Amino acid sequence: MTASILVIGSGGREHALAWALARSPGVERVTVAPGNAGTTGSQHGAAAIETCALDPADGAAVTALCRNRAADLVVIGPEDPLAAGLGDHLRSEGFSVFGPGADGARLEASKAWAKVLMAEAGVPTAACWTATSAAQARAVLAAQARPLVVKADGLAAGKGVTVPETMAEAEAAIEQVFSGRFGPAGKTLVLEERLQGPELSVFALTDGKDLLLLPPAQDHKRIGEGDRGANTGGMGAYAPAPLLDEPGLDAIRQDVLMPTLAALRARGIDYRGVIYAGLMLTPEGPRVIEFNVRFGDPECEVLMPLLEGDLAGLLLACARGELATAAPLRIRAAVGACVVAAAAGYPGSVRRGDVISGAGSDRDLPHTQVFHAGTGRSAAGELVTTGGRVLVVAAHADSFDAAFALAYARLDRISFAGKVLRRDIGHQVRSR
Repeated sequence: MTASILVIGSGGREHALAWALARSPGVERVTVAPGNAGTTGSQHGAAAIETCALDPADGAAVTALCRNRAADLVVIGPEDPLAAGLGDHLRSEGFSVFGPGADGARLEASKAWAKVLMAEAGVPTAACWTATSAAQARAVLAAQARPLVVKADGLAAGKGVTVPETMAEAEAAIEQVFSGRFGPAGKTLVLEERLQGPELSVFALTDGKDLLLLPPAQDHKRIGEGDRGANTGGMGAYAPAPLLDEPGLDAIRQDVLMPTLAALRARGIDYRGVIYAGLMLTPEGPRVIEFNVRFGDPECEVLMPLLEGDLAGLLLACARGELATAAPLRIRAAVGACVVAAAAGYPGSVRRGDVISGAGSDRDLPHTQVFHAGTGRSAAGELVTTGGRVLVVAAHADSFDAAFALAYARLDRISFAGKVLRRDIGHQVRSR
């Protein structure tokens, strides 16, 4: 029974998770901490969604909230509290937690550590070299005589990766990492061969022993149409991505996810949560670009409306190590689309405090959902922007054309100063 659930985080991913969990049978209350304007005071069937403004890094405050809410399940959304060991702390206090401990979170928190684990597990990935100084990194670059992908080893809020076109750009990226811009995340650097092919996201729910794969998704990282411009956290996504059929998805299970889980167990790591494999489909076959230890954003927003059944019960089964006995999750016979509305200046410095209008429900546009990300309330109670990615509109339908038409129609009713969005999200699967 998962009557009371606590979701940790404040973005669109956490709003989507709260929305989906609130639709599960038996759920009475979902608390999102610290949440946003979209997770405040809403109702989904019999379940209420509410927020609690606290710092996820404050383990004592989170524990107190869990006790106050009598939380049956805690779902940790972002990577930072996972890497900091919040899951370990809450499990030690007796709570059921969906999300790995700090040891398992190294799969995302240290790219060098993840590369060693992949090599041990035989997981197909790009060749790589590590460096702990700019001089060492430049020597690797010179020896390879080609631009290499430059990655800060640790968590850098999605901004620690550069895919250079020239040697000069690669050298500049190396200098930037070791300049201190990324703090402790930049003490070690990973250089990788540059792969070619479309990217894909595959998410597996696990209790440390068994795996349940969700439909593959494809997101759009670049800020500009035509996949141009700066990298972002994601400007939209669609699912299921037809690039990977059922046999292909099963191959990812067998060749990537199961060996990774086995390698984690071999290190004594009891991993319970999401394993997110970021893949590139190269001419030589799928290769892992990176692993993440949480749901992707905005992939989570496009996947949640496609799931039917008891998501809360499934995540609780993962948290308790009982996935094999959980009721199966049903996937809606539809396709999903989502598009991000960002603030002007994103992914750089953005303005905050602009009033948002039109974000309420529209009954004449069924099968659409607005998930809040960077939103809050002004002193006067107005809905306002508070971050770079402001809102995500998700839709599902029988075809990608219909799903994206719904998403864009809903998004066009939402306005705020400087709204930025891409009109070509899903161009790979749309007929126009």
